[in-house]
Amino acid sequence: MMFSKISLPWINLTWSGETPSVIRPDCFTLLRPFTIRMQHPPFYKSCRRALFGLFVLSMTAPACLAGQVSVEVKGDYPALQDNAEAFMQEIEGRSEAGLRRYVSTAKGQVQTALKALGYYEPVIDWEILKPEGDEGPAQLSLTVEPGKPVLVRSRKVEIMGPAGDDPAFNLFLPSKPAVGDVLDHGQYNALRQTIQNLASRLGYFDGKFFTRRLAVNPEEHAADITLEFQSGERYRLGDVRFIEGHGFETSLLNQFVTFESGGVYHSDKIAKLSSDLSNSGYFSSVDVDATPSSAEGGVIPVVVALRTRPPRSIAGGVGFSTDVGPRLRGNWREHWINPMGHRRGAETELSQPRQNVSVWYELPLDPPMTDSIRFSAGYQQEEIEDVESQLLTVGQQWNHQLDSGWLQTASINWEQERYRFGDGSTDQSRLLLPGLGYSLLEADSAFDPSKGYHLSLEVTGAHRALLSDADIAHVLASAKGLYTVADNHRFLTRLRVGAVATNRFSDVPPSLRFFAGGDQSVRGYGYETLSPENSEGVGLGGRYLLVGSMEYQYEFAKSWRAAAFVDEGNAIDEPSDPLVTGVGVGIRWISPVGPIRMDVAKGLDSKFGGEWRIHFSMGPEL
Repeated sequence: MMFSKISLPWINLTWSGETPSVIRPDCFTLLRPFTIRMQHPPFYKSCRRALFGLFVLSMTAPACLAGQVSVEVKGDYPALQDNAEAFMQEIEGRSEAGLRRYVSTAKGQVQTALKALGYYEPVIDWEILKPEGDEGPAQLSLTVEPGKPVLVRSRKVEIMGPAGDDPAFNLFLPSKPAVGDVLDHGQYNALRQTIQNLASRLGYFDGKFFTRRLAVNPEEHAADITLEFQSGERYRLGDVRFIEGHGFETSLLNQFVTFESGGVYHSDKIAKLSSDLSNSGYFSSVDVDATPSSAEGGVIPVVVALRTRPPRSIAGGVGFSTDVGPRLRGNWREHWINPMGHRRGAETELSQPRQNVSVWYELPLDPPMTDSIRFSAGYQQEEIEDVESQLLTVGQQWNHQLDSGWLQTASINWEQERYRFGDGSTDQSRLLLPGLGYSLLEADSAFDPSKGYHLSLEVTGAHRALLSDADIAHVLASAKGLYTVADNHRFLTRLRVGAVATNRFSDVPPSLRFFAGGDQSVRGYGYETLSPENSEGVGLGGRYLLVGSMEYQYEFAKSWRAAAFVDEGNAIDEPSDPLVTGVGVGIRWISPVGPIRMDVAKGLDSKFGGEWRIHFSMGPEL
């Protein structure tokens, strides 16, 4: 289990409990011959009441309606109604006389609720309702006329000092409450708190309010906002020091530091350092200390304490899909071998049609979060439909993330494959395959995204002059997209296109030919059953691949979605060859271990093997 801690200046979201007055910079001043002083509730109470009445209503409204007090706000004011009910305490077991004594308290609660949303002069009528036949307790009914709201007459928000010229500071200042808006104390509090949060996030730790005033004149139905913030100088980040005892070379750890010593402070820089170290796989805990109290001359030293994780781990799992049936997976990993951060591992997957085992050795590069060189070797045996194959692979991959966010993979693999189609003779190929690939994943969540896309492109090739039995150029591109509308309506699309160029297709082994059909291809058809056939009906694989899908999902309950889809595609020898279509419906469950999908699909082209089929699969949408 990974634990990570960042010791940063706490962004205080809690009010200080001040009592405003006319001479203090943060006050609510009523421009009358007298001043009403209002106690700020703690921030969590403001959230629970004035700011987020709708949320609280969902928990408390049933109790309010079941008690002895009800409130009704006349007119179309749902926010006022919700807030009034949220402020109202649950009252039960009161006599009629007790309810009469409670009237003043109830009216005060309603007045406070409406003031929070800018209505300072409500007219509140009340009556005691007696049940017929004296059955059940009496009820106190409050009827509220909100009256005329208080509007924001002026707004002065001034950031003084270096932060006033800092685009990162001013860009995120809320535009609410704006001049002409109905006064909302929650919006005012959020504006003030945002200024304090930005100061802490961007390193203006000496910043303070010179003036913070909210002056309310109920007679004129006007409010004036004045916030003057003096930022002070922005702090800077100093050198990063790793406390001894971690067991790694300092040069490796320094490659995780992505900011320059002397650069301006930003909490995101510290958070990224902590996250990158935690996700490296080397450490069981990470503690990054960058508190301003340790600063000297406005420069904050960064001190990192690391606890190394156990070096080795073993994991196993069981899976199922209708493509390959039940499958077992296992892996052994040595997370670090030496102070340079090298690692190695072994993996295996066993299912009825496919069995494989592989080993690898990896060296981190700079930056180690994204760049590495991996040497690998593996063996796979596969028997699917009419194809039998044994594939031995030895190779190397170099992974490098570009500044644009694309992951670039340069590889060179030597492959020896023995294979047979149907009852034919066994053939063998030896290929040296250099390759280049690019991939990009953008999603708002790694576990269950609501929008995003995944693009990839792979190009490999072989030539007889370079230790190969055939001349081959192989290209495979794919794209997936996901977008959600109105929270519950999800639209998914995917496209997969491939091609093989060769002067003798019979020399191309099955691993480089194209097959379609199955859970992740064209549903309603068997796994890899779609491809050109010989005269005996044996699938040989195609020169080209074209598969597309469109899917609609509707979330009808939390973590449950219904789906409808159309798939179309085929593995073909000529671009003009026909494509096949599959349609169906399904159910999606967002389980704790990831999305689980079950589909019922109908292949519409029976001559290609289309029929009713159930498809079951697991894994991310993108």
